[in-house]
Amino acid sequence: MLARWPRDPLQCLQRRGQELKQQADEPIPIGNYHQEKEEEHSLLDKLTHQLQELAMSISRENITKIRELIERADDDSAEEDEEDDDEEEESKESGGEEETQEEEKQENESYQQATSKEYIAVGDFTAQQAGDLTFKKGEILLIIEKNPDGWWMAKSAKGSKGLVPKTYLEPYDKEEGQESSEEGSEEDVEVGDEIAEEPEAKQRTGSHWSAVRKALSEQINTVDVLTTMGAIPAGFRPSTLFQLLQEGNQFRASYFLQPELTPSQLAFRDLMWNAKTGTIRSRPSHVSLILTLWSCKMIPLPGVSIQVLSRHVRLCLFDGNKVLSNIHTVRATWQPKKPRTWTFSPQVTGILPCLLDGDCFLRSNSLSPDLGILFEPGISYIRNSTGEKGELSCGWVFLKLFDASGIPIPAKTYELFLNGGTPYEKGVEVDHSVSRRAHGSVFHQMMMMRREPQLLVKLRSLNRRSRDILSLLPEILIGSMCYIHLLIFYRQILGDVLLKGRMSMRSADIISNPVLATFPKLLEQPDVMDALRSSWAEKESTLKRSEKRDREFLKAMFLLVYHDCVVPLLHSTLLPPFRWAEEETEAARWKVITDFLKQNQENKGALQALLSPDGVHEPFDISEQTYDFLGEIRKKEA
Repeated sequence: MLARWPRDPLQCLQRRGQELKQQADEPIPIGNYHQEKEEEHSLLDKLTHQLQELAMSISRENITKIRELIERADDDSAEEDEEDDDEEEESKESGGEEETQEEEKQENESYQQATSKEYIAVGDFTAQQAGDLTFKKGEILLIIEKNPDGWWMAKSAKGSKGLVPKTYLEPYDKEEGQESSEEGSEEDVEVGDEIAEEPEAKQRTGSHWSAVRKALSEQINTVDVLTTMGAIPAGFRPSTLFQLLQEGNQFRASYFLQPELTPSQLAFRDLMWNAKTGTIRSRPSHVSLILTLWSCKMIPLPGVSIQVLSRHVRLCLFDGNKVLSNIHTVRATWQPKKPRTWTFSPQVTGILPCLLDGDCFLRSNSLSPDLGILFEPGISYIRNSTGEKGELSCGWVFLKLFDASGIPIPAKTYELFLNGGTPYEKGVEVDHSVSRRAHGSVFHQMMMMRREPQLLVKLRSLNRRSRDILSLLPEILIGSMCYIHLLIFYRQILGDVLLKGRMSMRSADIISNPVLATFPKLLEQPDVMDALRSSWAEKESTLKRSEKRDREFLKAMFLLVYHDCVVPLLHSTLLPPFRWAEEETEAARWKVITDFLKQNQENKGALQALLSPDGVHEPFDISEQTYDFLGEIRKKEA
């Protein structure tokens, strides 16, 4: 490569003078042309005079050095020309390889440009947990990977990497960025308005979202394949609430049914004894209501490559950041003529299974102003080709229970339009073919709204009797109204054992009580709970009116029914383990339960069946029939 040498100042000035003279000779559209041309000629004469004076001021020694550099550069260029002739043949041989390398390099660069793109932050964001990236408004971020959960892997200008919420980012255009820097305040006002309208990225708790994100990442390949095949709509995602249920026991009803100790661990926080009435004391809560699930409409249908095993709605209390209660599930029914419409609480002969009951109660003592109910319609499926099973969310919707001034929302029917994606994503539609932002006439928009997936929910006002019943339940719980009277029995027995019957309140000994030890399991086995409901309804129909008013007599009868019905079923070798959304297993379990109840009815109790040599039951340890309330509390703390 040729060495650069300093250019002769005289030549530079002379060239600049020639350019100015050529510009002066060009005609310009002005009125007094001759006068302007004479002024430019005089200016050029002055510049020429200054050029001559500057040329004379340059010393001869400098001119000599410049000439030596020019001659040396000419010699070097001559030598390089000879070397270039020798290397031409070698370059022809290696030219093919270099071209292939350049093509591969261009392909890699084009791939990086396709996968990584610069985005500009429209607001400040502070990292909420390990792995997040903190950035400021106006900062340019390079997106490395776009995750479907709405949290993208980005790299800052300083080289730091981490997850960022996509709702804080906008595509960055360098040309537009330069124009926006010139316009200034007008652009800032527009960006501020956009931030006010755009929902903020929801914060995530370390225990909840990290578990969900891990589980979703494991299933995302399957969902991508199903979406690409057209088997599911683009707005479907792996169920968030189902993954929370799979992570542990802390989101199940059995967890919230256990009593809670005070911070001093010397008394129970949500279980107190009323000596005047001889029962547990009622405790009102901040939120206590009853809701009814009516129907889901216009739910998109999956493709023929997957088989739907269950259609259901999961609901819980939610404040926008984390789940604040147990996750309750209600299974839906549907008609072949209307597969896009789900209904709840169907009319059946006998008792309605609690899994199909759309009437639910809610209790919470949370004082969060953003408290509400999170609904997640979903399906359990199995792939026909691989036999793989999974759980998909058909959308979600959040019903806030308080308005901006803190007043509870009115009790009425709400028509809630579903959002696609997960509760931590914003702006995702369930079905892109039915856009909520469709343009056109008012009539056209109304017709499009009727085609959007929606959930109909009714909030019911409480009367005095309902309020008194709910006040006997734990402070935080969601469940079905059909077994609420059984929960009251459990709470009454819990108060008798832990508060009334204990010799010393300081005693932490294990208590032998099969009801307290096994009743929480029924909340995870709805068919056994239905068996208990059926047996108790049959027993209650034989009681006199005076006996129904006697609380102690009712508790004694309930204990008798429980021992005759539930305890033998839980230890029966004929009853298969409970598995969600397996039709064969559910049918086999219900057949065993029906035969057992029929046998009990004929023999007027389960004693004859238990003593029969034909009866086979699983062996059990005495610890399975004892209640360790400190152990249950330790599980909750863990």
